Amino acid sequence: MPGLASHVATAKKRKRQDPETNVQSTATGKTSKTEKSISASADVEDEILLLESQILESRQHYNKVATLLSYCQDHVHRRRSITAAVALCRIFCRLLALGSMSKANQAAEHEVVIVQWLQSQLGSYEEALLGLTTAADPGVQNTAVTLLMRLLKAESESPNAHAENIWRDGTFASLISRLIGTGIADAVREEFVVKYLRPYPDVRYYTFVRFTPSSDVLDKVISILSALDPDSKENSSLDQFYVSKLQPGSHRSMGSIVVRRKQAQELWLKILRSHLTKAQRKTILQMMAHQIAPCFTRLEFLMDFLTDSFNAGGSMSLAALAGLFYLMQEKNLDYPQFYPKLYSLLNADILHSRHRSRFFRLLNTFLSSTHLPAALVASFMKRLARLTLSAPPSGIVFVVPWIYNLLKNHPACTFMIHREPEHAATLTADGMDDPFNMEEADPMETGAIESSLWEIQTLQAHYHPNVAAIGKVISEQFTKQGYQLEDFLDHTYTAMLSAELSKDSKKPPVIEYEIPKKIFFQSDDDPGKGSLLIRLWDFSWLGPS
Repeated sequence: MPGLASHVATAKKRKRQDPETNVQSTATGKTSKTEKSISASADVEDEILLLESQILESRQHYNKVATLLSYCQDHVHRRRSITAAVALCRIFCRLLALGSMSKANQAAEHEVVIVQWLQSQLGSYEEALLGLTTAADPGVQNTAVTLLMRLLKAESESPNAHAENIWRDGTFASLISRLIGTGIADAVREEFVVKYLRPYPDVRYYTFVRFTPSSDVLDKVISILSALDPDSKENSSLDQFYVSKLQPGSHRSMGSIVVRRKQAQELWLKILRSHLTKAQRKTILQMMAHQIAPCFTRLEFLMDFLTDSFNAGGSMSLAALAGLFYLMQEKNLDYPQFYPKLYSLLNADILHSRHRSRFFRLLNTFLSSTHLPAALVASFMKRLARLTLSAPPSGIVFVVPWIYNLLKNHPACTFMIHREPEHAATLTADGMDDPFNMEEADPMETGAIESSLWEIQTLQAHYHPNVAAIGKVISEQFTKQGYQLEDFLDHTYTAMLSAELSKDSKKPPVIEYEIPKKIFFQSDDDPGKGSLLIRLWDFSWLGPS
């Protein structure tokens, strides 16, 4: 192994330097603590390497496995413990490959005793490695996991081994329990996913078998599943197996896209039926369309979970939008209340929300069809136009281009910007009632198609110059094919302020039309005349005190 090679090289290098160190120590008559520590560490590593070579050379030295095991179980001297663990892994892998740990038919009694003793030492070694997986140092944890996986591979491929039992109920089951526990570092868990779960379908299969989504480990299970690619038809090339020796037909079933998707579906159903917290439910909903739904062979199993989440309202409805729309598109899910529920999400807070850009990306997708009723589209446009009157500039700059694109795709709605009043003189003098009903929950009954987008014309007088400029596109000729909404979705106060500050001003801005000479009074001759402050503080009506 690479780790051991480095130890060997270091040990040899230090051994060549020992004579020089001794000469210097003799000349000065002193030996530093660092030199003593290095010398002691090199001696221990040399001893471990010597014990390993002796064990592999002759069966007479098998009892020295116990010495290495005691070093491995020593948690005080961590470096020696890791070096001994690596050496033991090489020893057991070699013995397993040679069949020295398998009982032969009609073997002598002393041979059976040796095999049983080696097997007990192997069990103790695996327990020691499992203990190292919860060490404080993530590097030690990672080394222990790597050694365990290497050992499991050697056990499964050894003569007369029952690989199925080893992976289902043996050390691997204990390793998975540790991985989804609280003692493992996130970096170690991520590396396990990258090195073993992603490339090897057999490791993934047995990992899913051992996953028990209880409430205390549910976050870790969801985290691991979110790091895996979904098993879809486009991703069906997992034909490299970690263990070459399994039961006949096992590789064929584990490599089957149908089997993998069915297993992932059963695991996700267990998770969805458990008691999820609000944060866990949101995490799952964000993964639904791209990672969870492609794993399902029967998408109807997701309908109840998605509709319940969507009906919950608020941010939960926002998180369920993508997954629910995916079912409507791919599996023709009949959900007639989708657009009324989507319309209800357009409230006073949506243009101030930190999830604003993600919501409007989805909204643009939901209303992109040209087959939607004009009355429905008009209600969405009108409601958002009304909300812009109290929205921040960073939220308004998206709404106007979005309305422009909808008007291009739905010509029947262009009456909302070209509607001529019947009695223009009366309208100028007394105004009129807007036929649009903001309180109506059904977007087909709001009367928006009978109204006009006067809110957009109002924005043309907005205090922010960018908003005022973009509001004028509605009053111009519709010659532009459409706007790229991605150019407007991620606008923030910071971006708009930076753009203003980076502009080169040709002349200084006008701060005051007339420079005042006094703070409270217009002049010294007549203090208080025309001063609003003095009028507000006039208590003469109270009479003499």
